[in-house]
Amino acid sequence: MDHQLNPHHWVTAHADYLFGFAITRINDEELAKDLVQETFLAALERATNFEGKSSERTWLTAILKNKIIDVYRKKSSGLQSKMVKEAEEEQNDFFDAASGHWTRESGPKEFGIEDRDQLVSKEFEQIMKKCLQKLPALWMSVFTMKHIDEEATEFICTELKVTAANFWVIIHRAKINLRACLQRNWI
Repeated sequence: MDHQLNPHHWVTAHADYLFGFAITRINDEELAKDLVQETFLAALERATNFEGKSSERTWLTAILKNKIIDVYRKKSSGLQSKMVKEAEEEQNDFFDAASGHWTRESGPKEFGIEDRDQLVSKEFEQIMKKCLQKLPALWMSVFTMKHIDEEATEFICTELKVTAANFWVIIHRAKINLRACLQRNWI
């Protein structure tokens, strides 16, 4: 085992960070805890592969990221067309069918997130998480990978097995649904 790794201190040194990383992407405490444990186990199994080119935390985070992508894949492969249909119908309420433009009631409004009040920010984050959870699994996975993890479009398409055209449709629909949810629950 490489002398740069210190598995005996992983839980103390990295568990909270890794849990925080997982919970913002999965929003399921039990699953996030399981993924952190799986990350530690996988790291122990692969300890001889650690080359020391990155920090221990960066290496563990990369392993966790792959585990999260596996969860996204599983969720998106079981995508229910009913959920997609419901989400698409929900967005129809915001556009004029003839022109395709926002209806007067649904047009963009200020969110008020410019406010730097920590309580307001915390409340907004909680509402945003709830809105993300309402998205169909594939949409949430694509949106999270693109806008939270800042992954490249090509990588997301390959990992989640979606075409580039489908990717942009998903991103567009996810943003519309998130915006609608935030407007209903925040403003």
